[in-house]
Amino acid sequence: MSDYVTRKQDGYYQLELIVQGAHCGGCRSRIERGIGELVGVSQVRMNLSTLRLVTTWTGEVLTAGDITTKLSQLGFGSAPYQVLTAQTQSEAELKTLLRAMAVAGFAAMNVMLLSIAVWSGGSEMSASTHSLLHWVSALIALPTVAYSGRTFFSSAWQALKNRQTNMDVPISLALILACALSLYETIQSNPETYFDAAVMLLFLLLIGRFLDAKLRLRTGDAARRLAALQITSATRILKNGSIETVPASSIHPDDTLLIPAGQRIPVDGIIIKGVSDVDVQIVTGETSPKSFGVGGRLYSGTTNLTAPLTLKAVAASSDSFLSEITMLVEAGEQSKSKFVRIADRAARAYVPVVHTIALATFIGWLWAGGDLRVAALNAIAVLIITCPCALGLAVPAVQIVAAGKLFKHGVLIKSGNALERLAKTKSVIFDKTGTLTTGQFTLLNFDEIQPQAIKTAAALAHHSNHPLARALHGYKSDLILTDVEEKPGLGLSGFLKDKPVLFGSADFTTATYVDGAASTAWLKIADDDPILFTFADQLREDAQQAVEDLIALSLRLEMLSGDRNEVVKQAASDLGISQWRGEVTPRQKMNLIHQRWAENYYPLMVGDGINDAPALAAANASASLTGASDISRSASDIILQGDRLSGLPIAINIARQAQSRVIENLTLAVLYNLLAIPLAVFGFVNPLIAALAMSGSSLLVTLNALRISRS
Repeated sequence: MSDYVTRKQDGYYQLELIVQGAHCGGCRSRIERGIGELVGVSQVRMNLSTLRLVTTWTGEVLTAGDITTKLSQLGFGSAPYQVLTAQTQSEAELKTLLRAMAVAGFAAMNVMLLSIAVWSGGSEMSASTHSLLHWVSALIALPTVAYSGRTFFSSAWQALKNRQTNMDVPISLALILACALSLYETIQSNPETYFDAAVMLLFLLLIGRFLDAKLRLRTGDAARRLAALQITSATRILKNGSIETVPASSIHPDDTLLIPAGQRIPVDGIIIKGVSDVDVQIVTGETSPKSFGVGGRLYSGTTNLTAPLTLKAVAASSDSFLSEITMLVEAGEQSKSKFVRIADRAARAYVPVVHTIALATFIGWLWAGGDLRVAALNAIAVLIITCPCALGLAVPAVQIVAAGKLFKHGVLIKSGNALERLAKTKSVIFDKTGTLTTGQFTLLNFDEIQPQAIKTAAALAHHSNHPLARALHGYKSDLILTDVEEKPGLGLSGFLKDKPVLFGSADFTTATYVDGAASTAWLKIADDDPILFTFADQLREDAQQAVEDLIALSLRLEMLSGDRNEVVKQAASDLGISQWRGEVTPRQKMNLIHQRWAENYYPLMVGDGINDAPALAAANASASLTGASDISRSASDIILQGDRLSGLPIAINIARQAQSRVIENLTLAVLYNLLAIPLAVFGFVNPLIAALAMSGSSLLVTLNALRISRS
């Protein structure tokens, strides 16, 4: 197992396992809590949709064997995580549940028919016929419960064997007691049995378990498809020039890779040889390929299309872009929000509380009437009707559906509590350059400049990666300049046939400063008058619509930028954002975030640069584009794929819907238990009615959660 441990760049160790036997939020909480108690563990994350457990730790004291042993003690099996294995295991679980559900459904139908015959027969049915029908019911029900109930029995046994409890313990106890009491009643030839209740309870529980597994499998498809893109080998070039084929997982930073045309890029890297078109849709959302040459950075998951490339790896597979995106998708289903913590605590308290109530009910009825049979029936009804399936599903069902819908709209959410924080948002604060704008400048006054001047400026600009210089990279020039030098903060200088040439700021070229919203640069050739070049940063195509949609959601919008006031004012005016500030520092951005907090605006910060990271971290919620800096993406709660701002209002709207559904589900679960428990304790429901009521509550919260996907 130690072969599957990955050494991270920051000195941490990481192990990815597929967990066997986990099926609910209580299982996940117990696993995360148990593994988190091991010495050195810094982070543990369990994903129910993909059954993937990722454990990160420091130091060499903890081993992979310690983690798998702890899982075994908690009652769960494990194996090294592989996408195909996880897919197969999830599908096998679904098929097992489907078979068990089919058997239970068929048996429930037949036992109910026999029960109806007994109920309708009344005094006209002889005692021997009555007893025979009960025995036939037993012959159908007992094997059915033994076969179809294995999911619950094995889970409960694993928990009890390791001195643990879970929600399957009282379920199993209720099924066993109901069958045992009914068999006793049949042997004693008593008039009432509850085989129908046991089989119906099992059938309805399996429906809920099957729907939950189906929902998790469907939601996990996105993460599995992304992870499957990482299943690739790579051709590594050794120092002696020979090549070898290795799994992508064994690639290390600084390795040299040969990427033939048609192959997917296995890890993040920089091109050191070759020029080729690359399909970058997974990163930017653009359907058209982009051309990359020496120095270009490629991300894992993109595909080399036209020519061989030699790549220098800059990250291991587990630290590359595609792995990060996969983790974000999985993390979107995880949750430690206020509502999840409430549900987790309630689920942990459930077993002792319910067992205590059931025992008290049994003793109370014995004390009140002394009838062992009635006391047992009411205690069993308490165990059945208080099954916490509705409470356990109340929050996770909503978050799974919401995360899946957000992914379809190109929004990756990094944590469950981000939904809760997004729903509280009252103001959105935008960075300008690279967020509302593309960060790519275009020349505005092309028609006012002589062609020779354009060629001269372009020849100089080709020697620089400054944003204004890049705006001229598309202009061809056959001029040859010598002694070209870039002076940071000023511009470029060189010689054209012994004539000095300058291109840059007004101070650098001795030009007169021009005030205005456009960005400017000047070209000066020898002693000629400086020539003005004006540039503009283009707004993103969907920025206007995104702003309008956010305003429609009654949100206060602001724009903050380190750019000049005139430029920021013009961009804000074009977009219809009334609140704006230019020439602000990163600290000033963060201070304004704190001010909005104090005003109870629960600010959402949207940025892309390293300078935005403090504000992103300080905000109530934060968002970055896919193309943002690594630091900004790490500080953000949601990632907008394809650099599309249109996902932002969608995310807030879905978060608000999810918040409403969570509150409704928790309210329904609490009201159900407040009503159901007294009815069971005081003998107003039998085990059959209890089974129907319990399953109805679970179905209700699941259907309520699914309303998000249909809205």
